[in-house]
Amino acid sequence: MSDQFNQAKKNVSKLTQDPGNDVQLKMYSLYKQVLAQELPNNKVKEGHTSDSGDFEYILVTQDGGLKTVTLNRPTKYNAINSKMYRELITALKQAGQDDSVVTLITGAGQYFCSGNDLTSSLNIPPEEREKLALKRNELMREFVSTFIDFPKPIVAAVNGPAIGISVTLLALLDMVYASDRATFHTPFMTLGLCPEACSSYLFPKIMGHAKANEVLLAGRKLNAVEACNCGLVTEVFPQAEFEKEVNKRMKHLTGLPPKSLALSKQLCRSAEKDKLHDVNNKECDVIAERSRSEESAQAVIAFMQRKAKM
Repeated sequence: MSDQFNQAKKNVSKLTQDPGNDVQLKMYSLYKQVLAQELPNNKVKEGHTSDSGDFEYILVTQDGGLKTVTLNRPTKYNAINSKMYRELITALKQAGQDDSVVTLITGAGQYFCSGNDLTSSLNIPPEEREKLALKRNELMREFVSTFIDFPKPIVAAVNGPAIGISVTLLALLDMVYASDRATFHTPFMTLGLCPEACSSYLFPKIMGHAKANEVLLAGRKLNAVEACNCGLVTEVFPQAEFEKEVNKRMKHLTGLPPKSLALSKQLCRSAEKDKLHDVNNKECDVIAERSRSEESAQAVIAFMQRKAKM
């Protein structure tokens, strides 16, 4: 795969004309696959079926009042494909209705999540791309809406690097705990895209406009302490103590009166729920336009070429 990518990169560099969006997108998908192969071996088995549902890409477990949803594609940096989005929607809807008190989201392996999996578009015929983009847009809309409407406390344990949607989504959660090896990066402008998961509205509220613009527009990567200082992260723990400290806080939270927790969470969200749905709809409309644009395709190939030289 690496040899194939390197040869393709050399061929692209010799072109005198624009190869077109289809070739560019295939090149970027190939690059992502090469990256995935370079991830160190991980002890977590990908595609494990959880005890609470027939899921391929996530693990769902429950211990007392704590429901844990683990992103489980470690060899792909926990990148989210369409099926994984649907599994997460299903798991969250189940958690919202069952006897769990708190839901915790974390990642298997070294990454929390590397964002959207673009390699899934590699073999899509050009004539099918428009239809696929529309389907994915509606899937993203439903995914974000599920978090907006989630009726119970929901917490993230960010165990490693977070990119794209896995960063913007944090603003919709109730608490975010991070390992000191976690980083937070939203390279939307680099890829010719735009903010998502209500971050265009929530990040300025949380961080202030200047810092939010630096993160969303300039694409500045934050370390865990910086993310905590600007309000995106609740608390940071050393990696060696991360699991123990998160478990301690989850034990405390799940020991509180569950109905009171749920009702209080809903009160905290109720004043802005309609606003968040409106923002989500507008963001998804812009994302759909951007993902099909020539500018975005050119930005993706430029990003891929820069990464290949590193």
